[in-house]
Amino acid sequence: MIEDIVKNAREYFNTGATLDYKFRIEALKKLKKAIVMHEKDIFDALKADLGKSATESYMCEVGMVLSELNYAIKNLKKWMRNEKVRTPLAQFPSKSFIVKEPLGVVLVMSPWNYPFMLAIDPLIGTLGAGNCAVIKPASYAKNTSLVIKKIIGECFEERYVSVVLGGREENATLLEQRFDHIFFTGSVGVGKFVAEMASKNLTPVTLELGGKSPCVVDKTANLKISARRVAFGKFLNVGQTCVAPDYLLIDKSVKEEFLGYLKAEIVKMFGENPLSNENYGKIINEKHFARIKLLIDSDKVVFGGKFDEKSLKLEPSILDNVTLDDACMKGEIFAPILPVLTFTTVDEAEKIIKKFEKPLALYLFSTDKRVIKHFLTAVPYGGGCINDTIIHLATTKMGFGGVGYSGYGSYHGKRSFLLFSHEKSIVKKSPSVDLPIRYQPYSKLKDKLIRKFL
Repeated sequence: MIEDIVKNAREYFNTGATLDYKFRIEALKKLKKAIVMHEKDIFDALKADLGKSATESYMCEVGMVLSELNYAIKNLKKWMRNEKVRTPLAQFPSKSFIVKEPLGVVLVMSPWNYPFMLAIDPLIGTLGAGNCAVIKPASYAKNTSLVIKKIIGECFEERYVSVVLGGREENATLLEQRFDHIFFTGSVGVGKFVAEMASKNLTPVTLELGGKSPCVVDKTANLKISARRVAFGKFLNVGQTCVAPDYLLIDKSVKEEFLGYLKAEIVKMFGENPLSNENYGKIINEKHFARIKLLIDSDKVVFGGKFDEKSLKLEPSILDNVTLDDACMKGEIFAPILPVLTFTTVDEAEKIIKKFEKPLALYLFSTDKRVIKHFLTAVPYGGGCINDTIIHLATTKMGFGGVGYSGYGSYHGKRSFLLFSHEKSIVKKSPSVDLPIRYQPYSKLKDKLIRKFL
């Protein structure tokens, strides 16, 4: 069945039906209309899968998708135009330009933590660039996956865009097929497997992974505002965000004051008893809940720490006096647990960060221009914010992606269109004039002229 889906998609792509601007723009408009029409279905599914409130679901999933769609619809015609480039004098007389052509059939593999946005966002670039697509939504977020399949089925022919449901077996079968691009969002371990499988067919891959994204707060930061923004970024979607602050690195001299503000902000956002707050989400399943409990050292909990196994809820929790040997520092946390480490100098903070692989994000809270410049230039990471968290990915005008173990490839806005396009370089030479300089037999004069013009 999966083999037939991919085969039919390739045959449909080869008809040239997806090349036309009108076809592409209508596809994007149709997708937007369907998402708006099924907004409540999406909210209900996200509530069932992750306990998300309607407001959070719109802010972090539906709203971001609609923003991407609106931007693509507005700019697609401009993106599709041939791009003129300057022609070297040695190629006279001719014109040079770049043609953006679709890659073919694209596989989008999305994760469970933002199951709607991370399936549809890359699809927008895929369709805008003129490709056919196969979407493999996350099996853990089964309710959202069913809604995605319903929406796609109402919008498009299966041979144009199809949705494959299932788990590991379906993933493995899909990865055995030959695609023209694979877009994967998920863990480093699975990302390695995806890249390995793709290499057998020389298929290019975009990997959006994660890692231990640090949050650095120095003594010059506005501590009260910083605490509010750290609390928002860390505990959004109960910490199940690939760009969430994974751990806090704070100047020792302001740690206690900052933690006081941070605790107050958590209470203000989620109440005295977050476990009974209907707008506070849950861990995706029992497997991840069991993993997360092992990360909590009760002797180091200075805030939160309570959980409800029945509802799969865990309070926003702060662990203090953490060392690099603690369980919570051995891998990406992906939970509402914030370990706190301290530093006394910027160099010390940098050395701690560089003990880990390059992270997907870094957040710096500081008003010191020298410190800011240092973290912008001397510390590698995918992207980030200065004096805020998370929001760098919420723009259509900048690319989002990782570096090293946190992934490779960048998308959003025009970058999504280009990611799923091949930029074909063309020189159009005049047939009426043909300078003899490049042809044999060569001479001293020709050699002199070649050296002059190249």
